[in-house]
Amino acid sequence: MTSIPQMNAEVLQQAQQQIQRDLQTALDAFSIPEPLKSAVNHAVMLGGKRVRPALCYATSNLSTKNSNFAAVRRAAVAIEMIHCYSLAHDDLPCMDNDLLRRGQPTCHVAFGEDTALLAGDILQSMAFEVLGSRLFDTGVAVDGAIVLKQMQILATASSKMVCGQVLDLQAEGKHVDQEHLETIHRNKTGALIQAAIMMAAVTIFSGTDQAIPKLRQFGQAIGLAFQVQDDILDVTASTETLGKTAGKDEQVDKSTYPALMGLEQAQAYAQQLHDQAFDALKYFGENAQDLNQISRFLLSRKS
Repeated sequence: MTSIPQMNAEVLQQAQQQIQRDLQTALDAFSIPEPLKSAVNHAVMLGGKRVRPALCYATSNLSTKNSNFAAVRRAAVAIEMIHCYSLAHDDLPCMDNDLLRRGQPTCHVAFGEDTALLAGDILQSMAFEVLGSRLFDTGVAVDGAIVLKQMQILATASSKMVCGQVLDLQAEGKHVDQEHLETIHRNKTGALIQAAIMMAAVTIFSGTDQAIPKLRQFGQAIGLAFQVQDDILDVTASTETLGKTAGKDEQVDKSTYPALMGLEQAQAYAQQLHDQAFDALKYFGENAQDLNQISRFLLSRKS
């Protein structure tokens, strides 16, 4: 499991522990033949920061009276399943061709390209099955309208993520401008991060509540900041620290923020985006303590 700075340990470690349990519960509910079952388990259960589920839980904590926490838990599982599928596919030789993920062999290295591809495929379906299930329900079922909204949010974000990946591949070996680069990453990385926030938001706020645009603003800023920081770490961190191959962006001549604007300016831009995120959270006052802590971790993270 990725180590966490002490100041953020409680919120993020609790989220990691919760999602590990819930992911295992969800995986155990499916009947999958071998070796696909082992490949899915490899893709999902090797840990990681679990930022998206953490954002999902923290958004839910904006209200102390959320009676729909089962829907939040399902959303956290679903968003992480989609994220893990995307990593299994991104690592394939036809995409980023990576051999290391979370300090372990990537899914296709461990199980073969065909099984890794199918593991990603089934994780997509499983994510939506979990969202529409009664998993984690302890009493009255969640309003079906909330489930439908969550499915729409996740489906839209998943499509944007794939479109962003296409644009990212097309930009390799080219020098794109900042507007183009941000279009790539608002889709490839930012859409799923924002979806994690909004899938929890719809369990506590109505569509007309001013909280919704504030959370959208927060999600857009933190989602893009996450990618800028990722690009920076690819330059500044080691393979051992990252748990994946460092310097890979430069090796494949990928369009990144440090390449476009220089390392120092990219770091300043990451701070600017985080400031925008913190500004959006002011609307929620002390209720946004968990979201603020996660945001601080994302800015200071080393992997």
